[in-house]
Amino acid sequence: MNILLAGGSCSLVDSLILKLRKEGHRVYILTGDKYRHNKYKKVFEKYEFPYDSENLGEIVQSVNPDVTILMGAFDTNYSWNEAEQETVRFTSHLMNILVALSAAKKGKVIFLSSDEVYSGDYRDEIIEETPTSSAGLRADTIAQAEEICDNFRQKRNLDIVVLRLDHLYSIPRDKKDINNICARMCLDCMRNGYIEANEKHSFSLLYEDDAVEFIYQVVKNKLHEKFLYQLSSDHVVSELELASMVQKAMNSTANVITTSGDISRCVLSGKCFEKEYGVHAFAKPDEIIEKMAAYMLKHKAVFVEEDQLQLSWWQKLWNKWKWLLSVLVPFAENLICFIPFFMLNNRTVGSRYFANLDPFLLYVLLFAIIYGQQQATFSAILAVAGYMFRQMYTRSGLEILLDYNTYVWVAQLFILGLVVGYMRDQIRTMRMESQELEEHLSRQIADIKDINESNVRVKGVMEQQLIDHKDSIGKIYSITSKLDQYMPDEVIFYAVEMLTKLMQTKDAAIYNVVNKDYARIFSASSKKARSLGNSIRYKDMTEVYEALSEKRVYINKRMNDQYPQMACAIFEDDEIQMIIMLWGLSWEKMTLGQANFLTVVSYMIQNAVLRAQRYIQALEAQRYKEGSRILSPEAFEPLVQAYMNAETRNLAECVLLKICISPDRQMEIDEIMTSHLRDSDYLGMMTDGNLYVLLANTTRANAVFVQERFDRNGYNTEVVENIAVCHKE
Repeated sequence: MNILLAGGSCSLVDSLILKLRKEGHRVYILTGDKYRHNKYKKVFEKYEFPYDSENLGEIVQSVNPDVTILMGAFDTNYSWNEAEQETVRFTSHLMNILVALSAAKKGKVIFLSSDEVYSGDYRDEIIEETPTSSAGLRADTIAQAEEICDNFRQKRNLDIVVLRLDHLYSIPRDKKDINNICARMCLDCMRNGYIEANEKHSFSLLYEDDAVEFIYQVVKNKLHEKFLYQLSSDHVVSELELASMVQKAMNSTANVITTSGDISRCVLSGKCFEKEYGVHAFAKPDEIIEKMAAYMLKHKAVFVEEDQLQLSWWQKLWNKWKWLLSVLVPFAENLICFIPFFMLNNRTVGSRYFANLDPFLLYVLLFAIIYGQQQATFSAILAVAGYMFRQMYTRSGLEILLDYNTYVWVAQLFILGLVVGYMRDQIRTMRMESQELEEHLSRQIADIKDINESNVRVKGVMEQQLIDHKDSIGKIYSITSKLDQYMPDEVIFYAVEMLTKLMQTKDAAIYNVVNKDYARIFSASSKKARSLGNSIRYKDMTEVYEALSEKRVYINKRMNDQYPQMACAIFEDDEIQMIIMLWGLSWEKMTLGQANFLTVVSYMIQNAVLRAQRYIQALEAQRYKEGSRILSPEAFEPLVQAYMNAETRNLAECVLLKICISPDRQMEIDEIMTSHLRDSDYLGMMTDGNLYVLLANTTRANAVFVQERFDRNGYNTEVVENIAVCHKE
């Protein structure tokens, strides 16, 4: 399936990526931020776009997700330091994402909520139908987000599921991951030497790995009965009990300080989810806290001794008031420039050549052009004040006020300054709007380019899968159909080669079941594949047998060295006929998806193998000399040739022995020596008229023991190196 994850980088996102990849799904990431460039685990495609991007619809269409997981309450793109602003961002972003997903009309949406939607004291476990009682702006926003999801479900028929995670906790990898009460207590113990705990506050803890497993159950199941589920565990603890666990895990003498507070019990009930999906939490808080404490103590420098930048008093003052300085600088420039223009005006008054030059007009015009209307007005006021001051050298203030030329000059000064300042401001505004439009279009072009590049990569991958990918049905059939070209005796040998190609491993083996308890190796591709031996009692391999008897693929999740990494059985009439075993698989390939792939491959191989066996059984009477178990030359020679060819390709081990007796004594060999041979060994005639025995899956060293048995019964044998020798004789 195509899975789209929307959220900032955090341990929960990384855990979900690893789980989904391990199960064979294709994972995409929508980061929610274009410039932060957070690090994620490896995904199929990463889209570094904000949630309010105009291209969100194109991204959804490009991904075509079967399931979309919105991190919601656990999205690290929201800091919540300024809660009011983050509330607006969170709500608007959620609406934008849901609108894009509802327009696509495909796939399921999972929104992750948290226990924060409840506060107060609840004597019983809180069920899904209990009304929310959030406290705080962040909690109110999360509760409102749940209502928005429900509204989209009802009004727009969007298949959406809300999952409330109860007091999620995980082992932090660095300081930014300390976002739960367990990690905070460990940090306080290391840093402060004491732990604060409210003995009246109790809750249930949910470990991150359990939460990921719960979420995956919702991902892989197409149907769900309810809109809202609560994910919780049965581990209810108080803060005081948790502090004691931390103190014990830290091996510390730190004091546990009890704080007074109202009685608060908030435990979500996960029974509804457990009943429908049949899963429950496995992690135990005391064991996880021990691992958490050990990790944090080992990396104490990361959590406690991190260098903090200490600013001096003048740096703090500068950071706080530097905005005011940027506002006052133009006014200071205006005042400083006024002085030379005032002095220049004094020199031009009464001058024969510069009497008509007006420095104040130039002064106002200069600041109108540079700074606009605001500074033009301020400079005009300073110019009028300077003009009045200079005129009072020769005239009284009353005369200046009664002179109409004064008002004409002031009017032209303000008109010129305001008009030029207004034009400058308008031109600047138009230029900024043009620049913003250009940046907007440039971003769109860049976004479209990114989406197109992503589509080209996805298109290339999909084409490769359709045409020649190892997992495509066409590729599987093209490889397995080659089995039909081989002789019936050769089919199983080359079936092993098919397995190594399709499963991408060098270690594969096929065992034949000789009775209800034992299986003998028929063909193997490597020394590792033969490590269990030539004969095994497969019912003693409890884990393997239980899976095979239920017609399931066995996956060695415990990495037990005594068992193969993966195994499946070939059945006929509900009886196990053959067992396929694989080694050398990487951990990423030991998934449910790969197990299903092996099932398909084994069924296609099974058809060829069983068809060959039925063909051999149909010709049973023609293959043996009458009244004996000695194969005729027509049946024995192709069989020997098949084993010899398989040995040269390292698919089997065999030894061909020639029995040195006269033709009239050949029947007594059948009577006397057949009981001393294994079911997988063959007696047969060659065209030279001599009797031979083919020892399957036997080395030259082991063949010596068989030769000794013949010697004890009075029959000489010799090893035949090449089948061509028999024809020459």
